[in-house]
Amino acid sequence: MKITAIETFVVDAGWRPWIYAAVRTDEGITGYGEMSDGRNPYGIVGAVTDFLPILKGQDPMAVEKRYWDMYRLARQSTGGIAAKAIAGIELALWDIKGKALGVPVYSLFGGPTRQSQQVYWSHCGTSRVRRHELIGVPPMDSFEAVTELGAEVREKGFKALKTNINYPGTPARNYDGGFGTGATDQNVTWQTLEHIEKYIGAFEEGTKGEVQIAIDLNFHFKPLAARQICEVMEQFNTMWVEVDMYEPEGLAEVKAGTSVPITSGENLFGIREYRPYFDNRSMDNVMIDVPWNGFARSRDIAMLAESYELNIAPHNYYSHLSTMHSINLCATVPNVRIMEADIDDVPWKDEITGGPLDYTGGELQIPTKPGWGVDLDEDVARAHVWEPGRGPGF
Repeated sequence: MKITAIETFVVDAGWRPWIYAAVRTDEGITGYGEMSDGRNPYGIVGAVTDFLPILKGQDPMAVEKRYWDMYRLARQSTGGIAAKAIAGIELALWDIKGKALGVPVYSLFGGPTRQSQQVYWSHCGTSRVRRHELIGVPPMDSFEAVTELGAEVREKGFKALKTNINYPGTPARNYDGGFGTGATDQNVTWQTLEHIEKYIGAFEEGTKGEVQIAIDLNFHFKPLAARQICEVMEQFNTMWVEVDMYEPEGLAEVKAGTSVPITSGENLFGIREYRPYFDNRSMDNVMIDVPWNGFARSRDIAMLAESYELNIAPHNYYSHLSTMHSINLCATVPNVRIMEADIDDVPWKDEITGGPLDYTGGELQIPTKPGWGVDLDEDVARAHVWEPGRGPGF
């Protein structure tokens, strides 16, 4: 079997793009990998094109050889866009191998270690703030709407949710201090602290304390501000506070200063970047983005985390294909805390991978079909193109 071509798809998923690699072979098997990035989608597409010359005509079943060929080509700049392009291709190669052998990808790594995986409702409220009319759900126009959403999460059987700092209203808005075009001081005001307390309190009122609540602070705050927010969260049924930070010792200060669990790592690549955080005991739960790291490297990170007695939580706010990447990872390792999934989403999300996923009881069953267990519907992908030059997706 030989690689004949790689086609990419950049799909308009409402408020962010989904990005896919389709690796074609001369035996008619196509493998699919997701490599979604909300800010540089066509940069990743260009990187995939750059890798094609060293892949075309090569054996797709030799996945590690193909990975290291790409890694060596990008060795002077292995993170960011290059890493995501490598990951998307590598994920597609595992799909080919699983399909060729007639087994799920997790079987190639000794799985399954479990039959189902608990998931949490991610970007809960955040997606409704961004595009409630596209999703077809009520607007986040009041704190009462937040409480009603908390009740919806509980009634649908989820045991955990994650939200961001959102401001209900007409219009509602997201806090964007770390990503916006204004100041980068990353302080927190007393008004913001009071708002977080009221906002999370509204969620907890709706969940009746039966759903753990996580809040994602992204890159919005420096360690001092993050600690102050953690103090607010200590009164709630908090699953974790999620903090992104390129400073492992600073993050360790946050963790040492609070009783709530700290989760981090979604922005990191490879064991070299994770290891300083593990050495500094910077986090309680380790986020791993499979579409950014690829499958084998994600498993390396997960097993390194296991050696530090840490559990992982796959980072997964993309399409169902990414969900299949993440749940296959969960099925190969013994140290999973919980898995992320976006429940509110564009109305055609199910169509792009052949149907809905069943989250009954807040659990997702381990797939049994070969490869990732789903295929990309390329016609649906082509019908929803993220136009070049549109700008960052959030």
